[in-house]
Amino acid sequence: MDPALYNSLLLIPAAFFTVAFIIIVWRILVGPNSMDRMLGLDGFVAMLQCALATYIVWTLDTTVTNAMLVIALLGFIASVSVARFRKRDGS
Repeated sequence: MDPALYNSLLLIPAAFFTVAFIIIVWRILVGPNSMDRMLGLDGFVAMLQCALATYIVWTLDTTVTNAMLVIALLGFIASVSVARFRKRDGS
């Protein structure tokens, strides 16, 4: 495949990730309660993993896979612990 076409095709998901990150950060900052903020952080972790996967495809550099695994594990542990120990807002 032509490298110029390859790079231009990978710019499309990069643009979508940028828009998604902006929306997710908005949810984290403006969320009306703590569960909305936690949902935003969970979405942020998922989008970060997708962005790292796109980076791997773009650069053909697989050294980032370990970081993806750690981010996935920490995101899962954070979601489970917040869901387990969360109290109602205002309590």
